[in-house]
Amino acid sequence: MEEKKINSDVKAIDTFAEVFKNFKSEIAKVIVGQDDVVDQVLISIFSKGHCLLVGVPGLAKTLLVQTIADCLGLKFNRIQFTPDLMPSDIVGAEILDESRRFKFVKGPLFANIILADEINRTPPKTQSALLEAMQERSVTNAGNKYELDNPFFVLATQNPIEQEGTYPLPEAQLDRFMFNVILDYPQFDEEIKIVKQTTSDYSSSVKKIMNAEEIVFYQNILRKIPVNDNVIEYAVGLVAKTRPETDMASEKIKEYISWGAGPRASQFMLLGAKCYAAINGKYSPDIEDVKAVAKPILRHRIVRNYKAEAEGISVDNIIDSIL
Repeated sequence: MEEKKINSDVKAIDTFAEVFKNFKSEIAKVIVGQDDVVDQVLISIFSKGHCLLVGVPGLAKTLLVQTIADCLGLKFNRIQFTPDLMPSDIVGAEILDESRRFKFVKGPLFANIILADEINRTPPKTQSALLEAMQERSVTNAGNKYELDNPFFVLATQNPIEQEGTYPLPEAQLDRFMFNVILDYPQFDEEIKIVKQTTSDYSSSVKKIMNAEEIVFYQNILRKIPVNDNVIEYAVGLVAKTRPETDMASEKIKEYISWGAGPRASQFMLLGAKCYAAINGKYSPDIEDVKAVAKPILRHRIVRNYKAEAEGISVDNIIDSIL
């Protein structure tokens, strides 16, 4: 019986790798380039994580999420975060119905995929309402608890340029995001293709690749993937190296870092490595898979000190030094 179960799990991982390829080719019909970004967003969905996208306007962040939601056949809502947005605007509120009874009207959070646009433009109380929903996968209103849809995935965006009038996310809240993905400008030839597609009558529609039940099934299968102790030790050791007060920290870390990553980084690193291994046809992750997902996981969990900022040492430079 046990052997039969293992065989079916192996088959499921093979199918998942195939499905992932199909996904990528469907998304490529609409999104030009941005391969790594698409990979990281999909890995975080299948690892039950959330994603923070940092990029200048006009890099197809909204289009990417909309396309992924269409491919997955999931309900998608976009919330534009503004300084006057209140928690009840995203969670929902109680109203009096015709029979003079209180009725809860669900807010835009009740969907499978949420695009939280410019999350750093809204006050902390609204940010924490969203981040509570991300962590608990439920919301509380007037003492009643309401479960959110499953699967539930938040993709939040930040604009790195304008910092005036923003409310930067505190470290504790940034820690809830599995990945911090940096979107860069497209390559020259990719931009030519984008301009050709968007200034002509070209239109493309994506096929639905899977449904909510299948996503939950694959999320559970990926969690069952076994990991060797040496890979676990490498992932935990990598996170420990980012903490300047530990013995494992290098001189560079001690010199340039104020705070290192917490245990959540180790957990996400293993979950991300499992998914990365599966999409590359492996049945168990190795150290290379951990390295592949390390940068977007550690990027927002490491706090540089004043010296690093003054000398122009980026977080990515520091992560490269410990990989």
